[in-house]
Amino acid sequence: MLVERGLRVMNVEVVGDAYAIASNYLRRTGPIPDTFATDDRLLEIIVQMFQRGELNKIRLANKAIARFEAETYIA
Repeated sequence: MLVERGLRVMNVEVVGDAYAIASNYLRRTGPIPDTFATDDRLLEIIVQMFQRGELNKIRLANKAIARFEAETYIA
């Protein structure tokens, strides 16, 4: 499904799938609590990467996990 955001078109399915993969991993390993609430920080990381041109959901999820963990353990 495509959603228009301003002048950009976002493939919600890619972003949603990448978020599901990344959040599942992060919930299982501990950085995100095991709840059904959306983690806004993780979603923002994924959306930013998508807007910069990363369109592969697996690569997007893996890069988002790495960035999320790096920011979590440094902060």
